[in-house]
Amino acid sequence: MFSAILLVTAGGVTALGLIAISIKDLPAWSEEKLLSSASTSIYDQNGNLITRVGEENRIPVGLKDIPKHVQEAFLAIEDVRFYQHHGVDIRGIARAAWTDITGGSIQEGASTITQQLAKLSFLSQERTFKRKIQQVILALILERHYTKDEILEMYLNKVYFGEGAYGIQSAAETYFNKPARDLTLSEGALLAGLVQAPSAYDPFLNPEGATRRRNLVLENMARYGFITPEQAAQARAIQLDDMLKPGQGRQYPYPYFVDYVTEELVNQYGSEQVFKGGLRVYTTLDPKIQDAAEKALSDPRNFPASVRDSQGILQPEGAAVVLDPHTGYIKAIVGGREHTHRLQWNRATMAPGRQPGSTFKPIIVYGPAVEYKGMGPASVIDDIPVTYGNYNPRNYDGRYRGLVTMRTAIAKSINVVAVRVLMEHVGIADALKFARGLGINLNPDTHGPSIALGGLHEGVTPLQMAAAYGAFANQGIYLEPTAITRVEDASGHVMYEYQPKPFQAMKATTAYLITDMLKTVIESGTGTNARIGRPAAGKTGTSDQGKDLWFAGYTPELVGVVWIGYDKPRAMPHEFGGRYPALIWRQIMTRALQNTPVQDFPRPPGIVSATVDSKSGLLPGPNTPPQDMVTDLFAQGTVPTRVDDTHVLVELCATTGQLASQYCPERITRVMIKLPYNVPSFVEDYAQRVPSTVCTLHTAREPAPATESPEQPAQQGQPGQTGKPGEVVPESPGQLNPGEQTQDSNQLPGPQGQTGEKRGPSQAPGGETNPGLRWFGHQKWSP
Repeated sequence: MFSAILLVTAGGVTALGLIAISIKDLPAWSEEKLLSSASTSIYDQNGNLITRVGEENRIPVGLKDIPKHVQEAFLAIEDVRFYQHHGVDIRGIARAAWTDITGGSIQEGASTITQQLAKLSFLSQERTFKRKIQQVILALILERHYTKDEILEMYLNKVYFGEGAYGIQSAAETYFNKPARDLTLSEGALLAGLVQAPSAYDPFLNPEGATRRRNLVLENMARYGFITPEQAAQARAIQLDDMLKPGQGRQYPYPYFVDYVTEELVNQYGSEQVFKGGLRVYTTLDPKIQDAAEKALSDPRNFPASVRDSQGILQPEGAAVVLDPHTGYIKAIVGGREHTHRLQWNRATMAPGRQPGSTFKPIIVYGPAVEYKGMGPASVIDDIPVTYGNYNPRNYDGRYRGLVTMRTAIAKSINVVAVRVLMEHVGIADALKFARGLGINLNPDTHGPSIALGGLHEGVTPLQMAAAYGAFANQGIYLEPTAITRVEDASGHVMYEYQPKPFQAMKATTAYLITDMLKTVIESGTGTNARIGRPAAGKTGTSDQGKDLWFAGYTPELVGVVWIGYDKPRAMPHEFGGRYPALIWRQIMTRALQNTPVQDFPRPPGIVSATVDSKSGLLPGPNTPPQDMVTDLFAQGTVPTRVDDTHVLVELCATTGQLASQYCPERITRVMIKLPYNVPSFVEDYAQRVPSTVCTLHTAREPAPATESPEQPAQQGQPGQTGKPGEVVPESPGQLNPGEQTQDSNQLPGPQGQTGEKRGPSQAPGGETNPGLRWFGHQKWSP
């Protein structure tokens, strides 16, 4: 008994002490704080003020201009006994206190509308017993100074609704493009449901969650007698798409960049500090580059034929990011063609992103091939039909070019070669390791061979791709991108300062060799629309059925990535990354680099030049013809030491083109390619390869009339028919991971049922775009 009395006494003393401390530290009373607070100022890279975010998006409105059913929606979900209590709801406090005591921490609020107004005006967001006591005291003071209607009016004009909207009037304009006095029951219930967690219930980003929350408000209104069950049912039946009409709100400069910075700040410091704390935020924004990007993305001539969807959004959409690869500073962000409301969906930065198509090849295939396997621009891969389990990669144009160099494969975006390099040289484990060093983390359990063509389980954002490509432009050093360099509080004290953390993601020689191959993409490959009259490297990308169009490119100074696609992925079968995205990239970079001296990518030590056989990748041998020699770049130590032995002298029957027998009356000797396997006759260098059969026309008996010629082969092998004459399958066929799709995510319908990435405008259907380049040249033999 004595122990119980002692415990109660000690508890009482502790409580009294806590109350005394809370009263002593009570914030100073100020009527101004009930109505206003400090905005956050955002500055560009030069220290010039861009805009202020926070209280400026507040439009005060009188309670008489807020419909009764809207007021009641807030009472039903936030404080149904508002007009009965005196600032504190004892029942609610008792319930919350029991929950907090049994849980051992502050878990439940039970704050009345008066208490919420006190917290919003005077207190921080910390969840402590001291702050709760101060909130109660301030609420009692408020109730003595103001009427219930005045308190409710101040609350509705002060509370945050998300999307940068403070107060009921700004919220009505932001979500429904109408004044508060015209809000319907369903609209009012939606807004009332937002104030508990504006980000979680944002109807633009989480329509399902917002709908559930609105319906809960309507149920409460019916339960407490504000509306009838029939009215609640009618309001619930209204779809969000029929309600939401994003308004223009208060316009501000460079909205997508400002939105990104605002979200980063909110994630770090919370909405109260950001929108009310008077922060000073210094950013990496380059107004000239941002303006160029916004103009390019808003020009309808830079997009395929467009239509507006059910929400009035222009489709297809687009996004772009530009950053400095040497610092990681983001210079420009554009997350859509039109900016309609604060903190709207930012397609440039928000996960999960989209399928990158062939822009992923340097990251997942060719980068690790050079870094880990000593391969390079002159490495040779056979572009022929292959099978890995049930996966059969196809080229975009239905062609199989035969033996090609890696430089050619990248420039022409040859899909089969990319998959073969991944599966037969690099391996998925090393590929994912390399991508991880470039800031892209992928689950090995959900990715197989199609990852070579950008077939990802989820996707990547333009910001992620720009940061990854930045390492190629920065001699292999990866820097995490940032838009904020410094944050100061209202008193000028530094709260944050950016400290770069460079990571050597690859050797400088690897970055240079990838860059040099990607220069060929723009000079004569699928990305010629991105030519800007100065050194530049880049890669086109087109995902499955043209649902995503990409161009990722860079100069020695800047990296830029452009994406185009429908918000709800939809095929664009006649479009490809080398068209509109490349054109947008060219427009942005041309303006961004205006008056910037032209310079080339710096060549690091350890890069050498050598001449090799373009059909074997080995040193030229005694039979290597001049047209099959190529001079290219290598990382020191990777120049081959073996001499080509694939070019051999072959004696052919002059009539049939088959290997000559002792009975052939006329024979010719040719230099041909001899490999330990055969290829189908539709492979484009088929005629350069040693025939697999001996002449059957000329025998010891009387020769029969000729029925075929080298130009009309007797057999036409088809891809995917394993074991038939002229067919080839890798010695160690790859296996797909469980659940791997057989359709590659980078394939488009092509000729004769083949699929692949769309051909760039510079590519002629029948051959190379620039035969004068030695790494492209080859001479077909015909008898």
